[in-house]
Amino acid sequence: MVSIRQARVEDLLGMQNCNLHNLPENYQLKYYLYHILTWPQLSYVAEELKSNKIVGYVLAKMEEEGEPHGHITSLSVMRTYRRLGLAEKLMRQSQQAMAQVFGGLYVSLHVRKSNKAALSLYKDTLEFKVHEVEKKYYADGEDAYAMRKQLQDKPAGTGGKKKGDKGAEREADGKEKEKEKREEGIEAREA
Repeated sequence: MVSIRQARVEDLLGMQNCNLHNLPENYQLKYYLYHILTWPQLSYVAEELKSNKIVGYVLAKMEEEGEPHGHITSLSVMRTYRRLGLAEKLMRQSQQAMAQVFGGLYVSLHVRKSNKAALSLYKDTLEFKVHEVEKKYYADGEDAYAMRKQLQDKPAGTGGKKKGDKGAEREADGKEKEKEKREEGIEAREA
């Protein structure tokens, strides 16, 4: 039996093992650590309960620029555990956290144009849409589809700012105060 749960630091070697066995794009251990320490709510593992072996993972983050949105850095499931719905479950857990914890409006990812199985998962099952083609995105020169999926609509009147975004709130307060001062000045001149 396989369980989906939030990734922990002690899972990093198992996650890296899945990556090395299944994907041509590999990451140093510190890259996984950075994700798990910075966005602990977004990365998940599929764990074989009998052996405590990590058989799949999703590594995700929130992007810093533009509207609040998440990005799937890497998704992998060991070959003998494929076609069990694990990749879909991992993705849905991460997407839910992006929206609920961070107010993410959409999620993005990159996928090789030649990866038919992943494209089917993303387009048909998870309802991602191709946003653009990024030429020679991968180290071997292959193009990537940059894909996106809407997670939620922008909250009305916020312009998509994150809840608790103090910088944006201060900026809005400052603009409101400037407007009030201008209006007071106009009223004083009219009197």
